[in-house]
Amino acid sequence: MVKSVYLETYGCSANQNNTEIMSGLLVKAGFKLEKTPENADFIIINSCVVKGPTENKIYSRINELSNLGKRIIVAGCMPDCRKAELRKLSVGLLGVKSITKIVEMLESNQSEVFNDKEVKLSLSKLSQNQFISITQISEGCLGNCAYCATKLSKGQLLSFPEQEILENIENDLNHGAREIWLTSQDNAIYGMDIGKQQLPELISKILALPYEFMLRIGMLNPSATLKIKAQLIPILNSGKVFKFMHIPVQSGSNKILKLMNRGYTKEEFIELIKYFREKAPNLTLATDIIVGFPGESEQDFEETLELIREIKPDFVNINRFWPMKGTKAAKLKKVAPEIVKQRIISLAALCKSQLDNKSWIGWKGKCLLNLKNKKGFFARNQSYKRILVENANDSMLGKFVDIQVTRTLKNYLAGLYI
Repeated sequence: MVKSVYLETYGCSANQNNTEIMSGLLVKAGFKLEKTPENADFIIINSCVVKGPTENKIYSRINELSNLGKRIIVAGCMPDCRKAELRKLSVGLLGVKSITKIVEMLESNQSEVFNDKEVKLSLSKLSQNQFISITQISEGCLGNCAYCATKLSKGQLLSFPEQEILENIENDLNHGAREIWLTSQDNAIYGMDIGKQQLPELISKILALPYEFMLRIGMLNPSATLKIKAQLIPILNSGKVFKFMHIPVQSGSNKILKLMNRGYTKEEFIELIKYFREKAPNLTLATDIIVGFPGESEQDFEETLELIREIKPDFVNINRFWPMKGTKAAKLKKVAPEIVKQRIISLAALCKSQLDNKSWIGWKGKCLLNLKNKKGFFARNQSYKRILVENANDSMLGKFVDIQVTRTLKNYLAGLYI
């Protein structure tokens, strides 16, 4: 009898890729994937510990799904740093560095599987979007941020072998992928566990692959990016790389950055952004801000507002500070919730007031049409601007097409195929 599995995913693009890999391995082994937990024999929750609300939601979801009487496996980050809590819920635990063992776990009825190392490349996978290849280049990091629980799960940096990364990407390109996402906890530190920062060299070899595609460089922490900034400029200007950078600053206060143990100053961050914008015109910048970190005064928050006013990022991920169990920051005195709430409102209003895509109206250029959903067909231009293509059709999916931007909408641009 064929066994069936339902998978539910939380968190980052690396987690999305882990689900793609588990899905592919399960189908290859003869399991059937179900769209609802009620119809499945097994339930897999691919978990995340980045934010407190997400973690609490997962606990609630486990309790809810337990009423179905199915075997539940919790995979992802939570098993590695929340063993005691999860064991009380009578669920199976699959460590974040063990997801390739999912078939073995289900077939052998093991209750827990944890490994120290796992290279997640060149495996059977079922991509969520056939035109996008999510490729993990490493796991773990070298930082010790005071607020981060992910480090408790993923540990120290393990850079995946360069050749296996290239083979993984080439295999995805041969199967129709046209957009490559490089992902990890910090792409800028790739290779530092084995001698030196090798991200620019890795990307250069990826770009040399004889295919038509676009590459998105994932998150880069400022401290490590400062050391390779000059090497990244020809890459960003290559024509095959999105002029998009996700560089999380987290705070505009040097006092708070020091408490967070981030390893750079706001001045260094500002100079880094100015450098990239000067050397790579039309760069789209995303950053992250944590509001209400313990010890954040009104002056500290005002410095964050000033930073945002100065650099004017295109996207800001605004996160309320959550005391994550096991982290240094969880033991510090918290800022009052009502103060944090008001600060978030103020920061969100500032970010909204600065968002201005009107300069893109009239722009013409080649874009990758890579998504169809209930709102229509969407493409990305070289600056990673999202464009609703109002006269597109199914035959254009996965292709590079010429588009003219005609108007702006709330969260993206709109245009026409020309």
